[in-house]
Amino acid sequence: MNKKQLERLTELDLRARNCEHFTSHVIQEHNELEFLRNKENVDMRLTGKNKYYNAYQCYDFLTHIKTTGYNRYKANDIESVYITSSPYYGAKVSARLNSGGVADLKTFNENKELLNFIIGFNEALYQFLIN
Repeated sequence: MNKKQLERLTELDLRARNCEHFTSHVIQEHNELEFLRNKENVDMRLTGKNKYYNAYQCYDFLTHIKTTGYNRYKANDIESVYITSSPYYGAKVSARLNSGGVADLKTFNENKELLNFIIGFNEALYQFLIN
C-alpha cells in the first residue's frame, strides 16, 4: 500500500466518522483500500465472499502479536509479523526479530487451518477483553 492510498483511506475513515453519506462507488473504494491495508503482511491468497473478513482478521491478529508479543517473544523483540503460505510447507505465522533472526510462531498444514486459528484467537481475545 503506497502513501497516496493510505492518505485516501485515512480521509475516507475520517469522513465515515463524521457520518457523511457515501455512494456505492466510494464504499467500494473504501473496502478495497481497507483490504489492501489488511493484507499488507499476508502472503497468501484470500478469495471468495469472505476475503474482506479474513483479511481483517489477519490484520487484527498480526497487530495484536506486534503490540503484545507471542509466547516467549516480547513486543520489543519483534520487528514485524507476517503470514506466508506455501503449497509444499503449508501456512505459517512468522516474526522478524530485532536481533536479525526469523522465528516461526505457528505453522499449519493448510491455509484454512491457519485462518480458523486466527479467527478463534481473535474471538477468544475479544471475549477475554469484554469480560
